[in-house]
Amino acid sequence: MNVKPTVVRLTQEALDRIERIAGPNQRAAFIREAVDNELDRREGQSQNSVQNGGDDGEKQ
Repeated sequence: MNVKPTVVRLTQEALDRIERIAGPNQRAAFIREAVDNELDRREGQSQNSVQNGGDDGEKQ
């Protein structure tokens, strides 16, 4: 896997929650997966907005 180290600051609460869900020594993998999922979600929203003529359904 080609990865680059990146410093991210999280609250202790967030770290504790990640550890509870992901398990010991799985923090980096959990964060990578969460970031990839969020990028996919947001890119999908952007694509839907373009396909719908810029109307994403949100009221201003």
